Amino acid sequence: MQRRIIQTIFLLLVCGHMMAQDSSLMKMMDDAVAESQKGQVVTGTFKATQIVNLPTVESPGKKSLQFMIMHRFGKLNGGAYELFGLDNASIRFALDYGITDRFSVGLGRSSVDKTFDGSLKYKLLQQKETGMPISVSLYGLITNYTQRYTDKPYLDAGYRTAYTTQVIIAKKFSSAFSFEVVPSWIHYNLTPTPEDKNDLFAVSAGGRLKFTKRMSVNAEYNYLLRNQVVSTKVYDAISGGIDIETGGHVFQLVFTNAAGMVGPYYLAKTDGSWGKGDIYFGFNITRNFNFKK
Repeated sequence: MQRRIIQTIFLLLVCGHMMAQDSSLMKMMDDAVAESQKGQVVTGTFKATQIVNLPTVESPGKKSLQFMIMHRFGKLNGGAYELFGLDNASIRFALDYGITDRFSVGLGRSSVDKTFDGSLKYKLLQQKETGMPISVSLYGLITNYTQRYTDKPYLDAGYRTAYTTQVIIAKKFSSAFSFEVVPSWIHYNLTPTPEDKNDLFAVSAGGRLKFTKRMSVNAEYNYLLRNQVVSTKVYDAISGGIDIETGGHVFQLVFTNAAGMVGPYYLAKTDGSWGKGDIYFGFNITRNFNFKK
């Protein structure tokens, strides 16, 4: 009897020791996971490289090629004769390639003024679970329009060129909501009149709100500082739409008062007013091709 009591006590001590070790091991594993998550980069701030027209902090990963089609029909106030804008359209094609996970290059062509564009984007900062609270990307764009004007023979390539520089500051507040602020500088080599500024400044803001796993509502507002363009009436570009993620595609249905789809146009040459029905319906389609093994 005494021997059985001793054996029972011994087994209880051994089991207790093993449980304490298991508890300690589990705690060490939990601590290790928590520590690894502290430096984890936040991904998927936005699902596409544009909110509508405004670029986001996102860019193709290393050895990934992105093909984008941006399409805008005519103005809704064209009425039934113009099929509410569907009889007319402008379009932009673009290719963006990831040199590294942080640095990408792009080329594009718009039907508006037959404009070619080239771009560079660099992820300066990346939001992390703890530590870095925001993401910051630097975006540079050069545009050159090739529309022919027989009454303006002096328009050489230099006069037709404009430059746009943007600092994209974004934060993913939750899995459903992301927001960004984008200060912009635009330089035109030639302006319509001497009274118009060659250097223009704008501030934009935009965000996305997911309402299902693969769909979100997007909106952006681009504010052009006043008294910079005086020869023509321009409006702030306001755009909104719905993102639909379908595997390797992101499909965006959009509404905007800006016909142009690159910086010098939607930031400083928007001549449409939402109040007057100068609204363009359209879409963006993005497709990614991965060349990494």
